[in-house]
Amino acid sequence: MSSHLSADRPAAQPPGRGSVEALISQTRRLRGDVDAVRRDTRTDAADARGRWQRALYDLALHQLSDLDEHLAQLRDGPAPAPRPGSLLSRVGSAEWNLLTDEADWSGELFRILGLDPAATPLSLDELPSLVVPEDRSKLTAMVTDCLVDARPIDGEFRVVRPDGTVRTVHMMGEPVLDADGSTASMWAVLRDVSELRRSQRAVSETRDSLHRPPRDAAIERRAAVEPQEAVPPPWHALLRFPDQGRPGLDLAAGCLPASAGASRCAGWYDACPLAGDETLLSVGALAGPDTAGTPAPALVIGALRGLATGGALPSELPDRLARLLESTALPPVRDAVYCAYRPPTRTLTWAHAGGPAPLLFRDGTGRELDAGGTTTLEAGDLLLLHTGGLGPTAVHRLLTLAPRLTGTGSAQDGVRIVTEALGGPGPHGRPDDACVLVARVTA
Repeated sequence: MSSHLSADRPAAQPPGRGSVEALISQTRRLRGDVDAVRRDTRTDAADARGRWQRALYDLALHQLSDLDEHLAQLRDGPAPAPRPGSLLSRVGSAEWNLLTDEADWSGELFRILGLDPAATPLSLDELPSLVVPEDRSKLTAMVTDCLVDARPIDGEFRVVRPDGTVRTVHMMGEPVLDADGSTASMWAVLRDVSELRRSQRAVSETRDSLHRPPRDAAIERRAAVEPQEAVPPPWHALLRFPDQGRPGLDLAAGCLPASAGASRCAGWYDACPLAGDETLLSVGALAGPDTAGTPAPALVIGALRGLATGGALPSELPDRLARLLESTALPPVRDAVYCAYRPPTRTLTWAHAGGPAPLLFRDGTGRELDAGGTTTLEAGDLLLLHTGGLGPTAVHRLLTLAPRLTGTGSAQDGVRIVTEALGGPGPHGRPDDACVLVARVTA
């Protein structure tokens, strides 16, 4: 790729080979020292603190190894063909020319994205097609800010390779200006940070386990062999959930899949913008069985958005939605809960149709909200909406997790805690798929 240094920004002189060699020696000595301490530290696999220490050592070694490869590249210059799996094979570059609409990618970038190096590089408009739906708006915002406001790009997003694997990519870039000061092209360096983020998550998870109450040994064994996570449902690409949150609310949601062979239901979750920064939050399930890729939940969400933006109150939604579905081939609603949130007064108005009441977590305690009505929330409150697939036992389990849920720093952390606690059916009474939505009051 060509140089992007402007005429008034002279190129920095490369560091002397001797000084870089000294840095490499220091890095390798430190890496050896860390590895020696790690091997001399006795850790018990059943001890949460020991696992946390081991994860921290592994993360430090991972980062020192990356630093060693960075410095080696400074000393030796770019290698013509980085070895598979090395740091250099995980760093690629690209330039998009806005005048000719041409793109120039390095071979490493093709490999990072799992694409054939002989293929035509994707344009900026085509790049989001590789990104997971939840991260597309983030990438679009970064690129728009760079091209319109000349802001540097520095952010992460996840891509889905053609083989179905998901990788986390860190992107850094900036606009290249022409003689008139207009943006002529955009260049970027992209690095595959999947392994680094996995190490960091391991540290975070083992740290959290230090404060986690003891769990039944049978449940621990089940969690080890049946890992589950909240996932976007098939209809998520049709109607997007506002992952960036809404005014006054930090939002996150997901579906908890039941085990193979268990009965399945077409569930949904949504956060619909209303007038005056208000938001309608809803979760629910249809009575009929779900099939892969069914559009039914997306159609129900669309109907709810139409009713809500037309002025329907939460208390009116159960009957009006039921009447609307009667004229379609869609199954009726089995259970649902609808909450309208008004940020200026932090007022929550809610109603449900055969579904469980929302759970409110505040100051280390949790409770079910009283039968449909109005309540005032406070900054830091965490609201949890869920479908009936969780069951009474699971709800009781969630209420015992109130100290952890009220101490979360984000709604996504709340979904993660729920997923860890209720990641599979059985002991906690979840025979069906379940949808959960977490709303954290931010102001």
